[in-house]
Amino acid sequence: MLWFTPGLIAGALVILGAQRAVDITSTNKFCVSCHIHPVADAEWKKSVHYDTKSGYRVGCAECHLPPKGEGFLWEKGKTGLRDLWSYIFRDSASFDWEAKGRLEYARKHVYESSCIKCHENLFPAKLTKEGEDAHLYYTQQPKTPDLYCINCHLNAGHYIEGYTHGSNVTFGKVSSAPKEIFSEPAIVTGFENFTEKIPASSVSFEMVAIPGGTFEMGSPEDEPFRKPDEGPVRTVEISPFFMGQTEVTWDEYLAFYVQTSVEGRSTDTEGLRNEISAGARTDAISGATPPYGQPDQGWGLGQRPAISFSFHAAETYCKWLSQVTGKNYRLPTEAEWEYACRAGTTGPYFFEGDPRKFEKSGLRARISKNDTAVINSYVVYNENSPSKTQPPDFVKPNPFGLINMLGNVAEFCSDWYQPNAYSEYPGGTIRDPKGPETGSEHVIRGGSFMNPAGLVRSAARDYTRTEAWLKTDPQMPKSIWWYSDCFNVGFRVVCEYDEKTGKEVKKP
Repeated sequence: MLWFTPGLIAGALVILGAQRAVDITSTNKFCVSCHIHPVADAEWKKSVHYDTKSGYRVGCAECHLPPKGEGFLWEKGKTGLRDLWSYIFRDSASFDWEAKGRLEYARKHVYESSCIKCHENLFPAKLTKEGEDAHLYYTQQPKTPDLYCINCHLNAGHYIEGYTHGSNVTFGKVSSAPKEIFSEPAIVTGFENFTEKIPASSVSFEMVAIPGGTFEMGSPEDEPFRKPDEGPVRTVEISPFFMGQTEVTWDEYLAFYVQTSVEGRSTDTEGLRNEISAGARTDAISGATPPYGQPDQGWGLGQRPAISFSFHAAETYCKWLSQVTGKNYRLPTEAEWEYACRAGTTGPYFFEGDPRKFEKSGLRARISKNDTAVINSYVVYNENSPSKTQPPDFVKPNPFGLINMLGNVAEFCSDWYQPNAYSEYPGGTIRDPKGPETGSEHVIRGGSFMNPAGLVRSAARDYTRTEAWLKTDPQMPKSIWWYSDCFNVGFRVVCEYDEKTGKEVKKP
């Protein structure tokens, strides 16, 4: 008994001291002493969690750690050791702070249980009908790693300039003082590069004449990072066609969106649109509904490639562009895409280089700048992109004069995807193949800013994932125009070389 009382007191002091240490190291002041993100604290102070209606101020640990009793101490210990190591041994200037604010990264550092602990009632009295639908969708879905509150409320803890939560009815509206508006499309009289002009807009874009020819489609079995669906190698003959010099930009896509969407139409060009000839009217095509949130992810519009829209939206854009220009625009076939990408080359890329030297190892070993200088000048991929798309002038063109055929955003092709598509073609030289007759998903090509070097090779194939790319769309029914979970796919257009573009067609 003599030793019990002092031991009890000592134990109590240890427990109280430990609790005090936990409390001190969970304060905002302590957090920001190590987390030296230059704007995180300022963004938090502008967020709805700082200046709340109730007056309660939500702190760092309340979002970035689980509630007490639900693994709090374990996660706090892991997080603390990780952050301490980074603070001592890593240079804060080396972090891509902008990338760390993106949804896929934030999901790793915000706990769903912490959101629910504070927001117990998901259907408060003043919730909008749109909010009720979104929360109903949330409650009815299986709790999977990609279903988070911050999918819709990413700016709740840290303010994001221009962030839109909900239906974005103002997206795509043009300035009240537009530039000179084109009244007619380009007239093409021969097989040469031309500048297309979108009537009733100030938007134009470059089309490149791609000469016909024969090439070996697919990759040899010894090509680094090759996948089985890239073979067998087949000899393919391609007829001449025109192809967009760049991926369809936001300027181009918004010309379509403004002229065809029910909400967001421009009043500036309405009069001119009504004066366009009957063959170029846009009213026959019903365009996209307003997006949910900010499709450009806040990266910017203009000449950056348009993203977040569905395969259906890309096809509809091509139909609309055909209508307003009087030409035959469409998505490229997979064979046309690879032929244009290779531009007469036969290696893994349209430039010299070994994919193995362009990829970093699992240990993130340092690579000589000389190894990556070439690929960095032609491709926007995960090693040189700041985790987002880039405008066309970021890289150099391929031998045909096409920009960003590899990287930046992957590109829709018109073909249905089948892993054994090449082996299903008949023997000999295949002329202008269009892919399988049926399927459930479409081919995408080229890789994106998110991919390593091995996935941005000329022969690398991928495909759409419609259900997964709409997983977190809270709308009922889900949008047929916009993806909620895919920000790295776009497309470029092909224009057929026919009687509408200067080609003489032989009479039967």
